[in-house]
Amino acid sequence: MRDLPPTATLRAFEVATRHATFTAASEELHITQSAVSHQLKNLEEIWGLQLFQRGKTLTLTPAGAALAPIVREFFHKLEATLADQREQVGRVRLRVSTTYSFALKWLLPRLPSLAEQHPEIKVTIESTDDAINFSDNDPEVAIRFGYGNQPALHSAFMFREQLFPVASPALLQRLGTPVEPAELLRYPLLTRDGADLVPKWEIWFKQAGISMSALQESVRFADTNMTIEAALLGQGIALARSGHVEKEINDGSLVRLFNLSFPSPAAYYFVCPKGAETQTHILHFRDWLLEESRQAQQNYL
Repeated sequence: MRDLPPTATLRAFEVATRHATFTAASEELHITQSAVSHQLKNLEEIWGLQLFQRGKTLTLTPAGAALAPIVREFFHKLEATLADQREQVGRVRLRVSTTYSFALKWLLPRLPSLAEQHPEIKVTIESTDDAINFSDNDPEVAIRFGYGNQPALHSAFMFREQLFPVASPALLQRLGTPVEPAELLRYPLLTRDGADLVPKWEIWFKQAGISMSALQESVRFADTNMTIEAALLGQGIALARSGHVEKEINDGSLVRLFNLSFPSPAAYYFVCPKGAETQTHILHFRDWLLEESRQAQQNYL
C-alpha cells in the first residue's frame, strides 16, 4: 500500500487520461495547468513509471494505458457506492418471506404504494414455499397461506380468495363458451399437484352440486404460475384463486367463467415473532399490508 498515492493525484491521472491536453484536464478539475502537470509527475515518481508521452497532446504510454481503466473503475465504484450509502441514510431494510406466486401476482404490483407511503422502508422479498422458523438468518416477517393456526407467532388475517374457473378467449373461441358448470367436464382441465391448500377441481365440482367420475385432464403442473400460464396459452381451463389472476381478468387475457365462486378454505396471514410487530418499520409494513388486503378482499367478494 506504500505505492498508493493521494486521491487527488489519482483523480488528476483519471481526468488526464480522458483529455488531450493539460489545459483541458485542468478545466475539468478546476485547478491550474501547472498543478495538473505537478500531480502527474508526482504520480510517476511514486509508481516509478512513465504514464504519458508529453508533446502537443497527451498520449498514454503502455503502462498508463494499462492503469487507466483500473483507476477509472476505482472512482466509478467509489462514487456509486457513496451514492447508494447516502440514499440508505434514514432507511431500514425489511426482509419479507412469501411464496413466489403470491409475490409475483399480488405483492409485487402493490409495492409502489408502499414506497410512496413509507419511502424509509426498503423491502427485500425472499420467496419460498417452506415455512420459516424466524431464526437469526431468516427474514423478519412472512406472509403465509394457511388456516391461521400460528399460536407461537404474532398473526394478522389478511384476506381470503375466491376460487373460480378461468380460460383464455382463444380457447373459448375454439371450443365454445360453457353455459353450465357441468359442461366443464368435457373441456381440458388444467390441474396442479400439491398439498391440500392447492385448489382442487373435485372440490369445486362438489360445491357446484355436480357429481363426477373422472376429470378430462390435459396437463398436470407443479406450480401455480405454470398453471395460469398454460391457461393464457389456451391449453385448458384453470381453477384459479382470485388474487393470482387480478391482472389477467382486468386486461381480458383470461375470462372468469360463470357467476359461481367459492371461498378458499385457506387464507393469507401476516406473521412475525411476537413482539416484533411493535418495531416501527414492521408496524408500518403490516398496517399497509392489511389495508391493501382489505381493499383486495372487497374486490374478491
